[in-house]
Amino acid sequence: MDIIQQDDGKKGSFKAMSEGVVAGAMTYVWAGDAKLIIDHTEVDPQFSGRGVGKQLLMQLVAFARAGHIKVLPLCPFARSVFEKIKEIRDVLS
Repeated sequence: MDIIQQDDGKKGSFKAMSEGVVAGAMTYVWAGDAKLIIDHTEVDPQFSGRGVGKQLLMQLVAFARAGHIKVLPLCPFARSVFEKIKEIRDVLS
């Protein structure tokens, strides 16, 4: 599965692609230069249970760490993963 990031400076997304099909997407909006807000995560039902959402979040966390960006997870899914995995909380706003 490939994860592709798109960002226009105001909002962006991470999309999980499997053989040309969008398996899932996590969207965010920028809140200043060093903070982003995760607002939605969606996984195609045919890819349910394969960890697609978590893979998307882990890519976003890597992006945040690399750019010294803080993250505010308003999306319930993202918030729940941050609650479960202590090791990624360093990026929380």
